[in-house]
Amino acid sequence: GNTAMQHLLAGWPVAQLGRAPFVAASADALDVPARTIGIRVGAGANLHLAASVGGFVGGDHVAALLATEPLWSLPGTTLVMDIGTNTEISLVRNGRIGSASCPSGPALEGGHIASGMRAADGAIERVRIDADGALALQVIGGAKPVGLCGSGVLDALAAFVGAGWIDARGRIRRGEPVDGLRAITLVDETPDTPAVRYTQHDVRAVQLAKSAIRTGVKMLAAEAGMDELAIDRFVIAGAFGAYISVASAVAIGLLPPLPRERFEQVGNAAGLGVQQMLASTERRARAAEIARQCRYVELSSRSDFQKTFLQHIGFAA
Repeated sequence: GNTAMQHLLAGWPVAQLGRAPFVAASADALDVPARTIGIRVGAGANLHLAASVGGFVGGDHVAALLATEPLWSLPGTTLVMDIGTNTEISLVRNGRIGSASCPSGPALEGGHIASGMRAADGAIERVRIDADGALALQVIGGAKPVGLCGSGVLDALAAFVGAGWIDARGRIRRGEPVDGLRAITLVDETPDTPAVRYTQHDVRAVQLAKSAIRTGVKMLAAEAGMDELAIDRFVIAGAFGAYISVASAVAIGLLPPLPRERFEQVGNAAGLGVQQMLASTERRARAAEIARQCRYVELSSRSDFQKTFLQHIGFAA
């Protein structure tokens, strides 16, 4: 789990995680009898907490790094990113690993979005605008659309910006006021289902999330003395990362404009890393070694953080 989850599970103090510099009570791997913390899964069962890196880069990201080691151990520079409410990123260059976390919030996963929902039947997952200006929607399960999941939130925004319905500053230009707020309607209301809309608040929430992530990438690259465009491999992990359209993410500025072949979506790498640790004590030891190898970078302490963040709030004209 992430740092906060691991602290709560282990019963460690969490107050210090609520304020900078977000110091963990412990970053070491931990093995304890499962029953001592109330988990009853069998007599003599043990619990293993993966080592963490620091700040909000926890054991889940270490597990993702463990699973993706065959990729980032190749020659060149590799960035490993797990997109979520908290986005963790690690840049591997010349055998050195710099790690950071970006508070991207729940917007990219459909949370705090007016018509947001989880990726289930009825969720809009792909959006495009045809040449005649009509919306074309792809819905999970082929069901009647009832909301937007994370990939749909991203796709819709990229389509609206590309068509000029949303301007470079993030203001909705083509839409109608709904409850005093401008919104683009994707699906009209029916007697049995609510309308699916993309509101001005939704746009702002995604802008904050995508700027936080892009700023993290850019500044971690700067910490390594390089430009983000020199990244050789961009590994996107996580359930959400497996389904997003890389083209849409690049179009809105969430990801840097690298050639498509440099991106690799690997799915739930953290889950795979956990499987490896469950099956092998050697892999557990390797995970702890990777965690020690990582150098945690507190992005907000950099003097150029605010400037870089504001530079990426908008959309390229």
